[in-house]
Amino acid sequence: MNEGKAEKRRVAIKEDQLLLLQQQLESMKHMEELLEWSLARCQSVSLQKESMPELEDLEKFESLTARFARFNDILLQKIFRLIDVIDLEHGGTVRDRINRAEKKGLINNAIEFIEIRELRNSIAHEYQPEALTLIFPQVLKFVPVLLDVAERVRGYCRRYDGG
Repeated sequence: MNEGKAEKRRVAIKEDQLLLLQQQLESMKHMEELLEWSLARCQSVSLQKESMPELEDLEKFESLTARFARFNDILLQKIFRLIDVIDLEHGGTVRDRINRAEKKGLINNAIEFIEIRELRNSIAHEYQPEALTLIFPQVLKFVPVLLDVAERVRGYCRRYDGG
């Protein structure tokens, strides 16, 4: 009888994890839409290395970089971590999580995703306006990569639909 209770508990925990994953995927989809909208607004802005963008354009890019950083966080800190828990592969460092994501096909390249993570850290800790002009082109380069990761995550998570 204890074995039956333990099994029911495992099933309930798994169901809770899958429900949480569904909620995180819905949150990711909303954030993805905002990131795409910000990207579209910034793609038409001309960036000059020797000068700061106009204030209106600067505001657009600051929104884009903030959304880029948050999107990276939800992928790495919430969704990848939860997928690892569901797949019984949790623990380790952020780099371990990234390497597992590459093995699962959630990301194309671990080295590139580490570069994205370092860019996210630069965004979070950069206060010099001149340095932001160096960050903006990198964000424009990597937003499509994050959007591709979101699609890969959705594809991977379809395996859980069967229970």
